[in-house]
Amino acid sequence: MMITKKALDRRTILKGLGAAVALPFLDAMVPAFAATSTSAANPASRFGFIYFPHGAHRQEWVPASDAPGFELPRTLKPLEPLRQHINVVTNMDICPAPLPVGHFYSNVMYLNGTRPDQTQVRAGKTIDQMIADKFGQDTPLPSLELCTEDISSTNGECEAGSPCVYGNTISWRDDTTWLPMELDPKKVFKRLFGNGGNGGPRERAAREVMNRSILDTITQSVSQLRGELGQTDQAKLTDYLESVREIERRIEKASASNNGLDLPASPSGIPNSYDEHARLLFDLMVLAYQGNITRVTSFMLARELSPRTYNWIGVPDGHHSVSHNGEVPATVEKYVRINTYHVQLFADFLKKMNSIQDGDGTLLDHSMILYGSGMGNSNGHSHDRIPLVIAGGASGNLKGGRHIAAKPATPMGNLLLAFLDKAKVPADHVGESNGMLQL
Repeated sequence: MMITKKALDRRTILKGLGAAVALPFLDAMVPAFAATSTSAANPASRFGFIYFPHGAHRQEWVPASDAPGFELPRTLKPLEPLRQHINVVTNMDICPAPLPVGHFYSNVMYLNGTRPDQTQVRAGKTIDQMIADKFGQDTPLPSLELCTEDISSTNGECEAGSPCVYGNTISWRDDTTWLPMELDPKKVFKRLFGNGGNGGPRERAAREVMNRSILDTITQSVSQLRGELGQTDQAKLTDYLESVREIERRIEKASASNNGLDLPASPSGIPNSYDEHARLLFDLMVLAYQGNITRVTSFMLARELSPRTYNWIGVPDGHHSVSHNGEVPATVEKYVRINTYHVQLFADFLKKMNSIQDGDGTLLDHSMILYGSGMGNSNGHSHDRIPLVIAGGASGNLKGGRHIAAKPATPMGNLLLAFLDKAKVPADHVGESNGMLQL
């Protein structure tokens, strides 16, 4: 890399043997594009879409009031330190009219509000891809899709005659093209950092044989860059590169822990611990945002019909089984514990976003993240009054600290349309929307 001017281009990349490391937003970059639409005063927004299955127990999710200073219910308590950065949205239905019984409607319709076809693979383009169409050409990856588990087969029928593929994604490029979601952190890391200009397959293979960190291969470029930066930018660069190295070590540790285990269906970079797996993927999302590698991510914390157990929080039963709780208090308690644990993972992700400076604010200030489920209460397979939270400031376009109680039976498409509006992506409707929710 040749540094020829103090004002760095936002797309500056440090290249090494089989690696390409994008940079976080630095003060030194501002003069390079001060006249453009993106600057410290007018930052690039990021967008995220996070999904959890099986809905939530409404009594522990819906705030009792929408007055200022409303109390967060138990499931949302982990978000208390971030109260001014979140909005709880209630009374949204996945679509205006009842759906047939089935879990897969929940995630297929989450980001498009469109009823999927039950006879062939056909749904609707999702808003993450509408946003990627506008902003994706400015980043190495138009969008990034992640998950922690999937259905091993994407062929044939699964629940209630639904195509199996419906259970594996929340992201659709168009009506018939679903986007696979990656569950291996090692593969995600390589997508983010492992394709430098000098990094063809041979170079990447050589670096792995030598067991070298990608940061070891860019030492000279980093040293050269530091000489062009002020102290504040040097500190930002150090923090960012340390985060890259720390995640790289965690991924390699996960790979090593799988050595000798019979895990034919699991790629080598997947941790044995769900908690570590989910946190790694969240941290990779943060790095992707921080380095402007992508501005759009989607993440399935688990899939519908997930049988996963959560022994470490006192739930040895499968998630799907406890979601059909029959309002039995002991089973409801397990259901709520899982809901609350997932919210805690989300809260920790937001805290990290809020700790990273990005121009005149933080990554969270300059982001808009939708967190929720497409199922209301799994006990009855209902798709009404689904649980939703929107986090972030959308670069000054979204006020936080509110409980936004929509008119009962408001279609999810109305919220998705409002999300596009805040993202400055024009659209007349989304799915079965009948208006735009006021955010």
